[in-house]
Amino acid sequence: MSLDPSAAEFEYDRDTRVDKRDDGAFTATLTDGWTTFTTHPNGGYVLGTALNALGQTLSQPDPLVASAFFLRPAAPGPADIRTRTIREGRRTATGESVLEQGGKEIVRATATYGDLAPDPAARVLALEGPPRLPAPEDCPVLPEFDRPEGVSIAHRVDYRFPDRPRWLDGHKDGRPHNEFWMRFADGRQADTGSLAAMVDFAIPAVLEIGEFSTITVELTVHVRARPAPGWLACRVYTKHVAGGLHEEDMEIWDSSGTLVAQARQLAMLV
Repeated sequence: MSLDPSAAEFEYDRDTRVDKRDDGAFTATLTDGWTTFTTHPNGGYVLGTALNALGQTLSQPDPLVASAFFLRPAAPGPADIRTRTIREGRRTATGESVLEQGGKEIVRATATYGDLAPDPAARVLALEGPPRLPAPEDCPVLPEFDRPEGVSIAHRVDYRFPDRPRWLDGHKDGRPHNEFWMRFADGRQADTGSLAAMVDFAIPAVLEIGEFSTITVELTVHVRARPAPGWLACRVYTKHVAGGLHEEDMEIWDSSGTLVAQARQLAMLV
């Protein structure tokens, strides 16, 4: 999705900006403003940059589904992005985006775009609702998430947990399931493009079992609706850890109680 020029004041839009070259490829500069426990730029942020280029290539406005393979860790610095249109249909458009650094592929993503403009006639079935959380203002501001050293993504994203996560105090026997509020710290409102990145902004659920280093192998995101303004209610959980791998599921619900994004990733414990 192309960006409103006035949005350039926000950190996410500035840091995912892409510029089109004469040959049709794009250039970008990944920043150190979205680093995680691994010290590398967050995978969702990198994917968001790759999809920003693809969104400017395809005719439809909203990403519906994207599947991304993370081939190498990204690093702050220049990046090149190649896009390819696979099919343009009446209701959907599908393409591929490959982000490279130093001549090596970092992320390869395939995505289908469509139009998520609200349709009052569309059928809605929800067998499970959003997380039941206290209001964000009633959740404590945890000092560990208040601009911590070495995890710059926590300077860009606000988190509010209803209770203090037990892993912060050294516990390793918790349930890998967390529910919390999230939003951009600078006031930027989420949209369908940024949701495709925000599904990877959660604190990994496996921290509750003492696993502090995890690397995404593949991530699939489904964007379900254009979000209403305000805080996002999130649910993240892992049910299976085996063979040095685990899955992580993520749900994002907007301030109106609408499911706006889902994701599943396969990640490697290191």
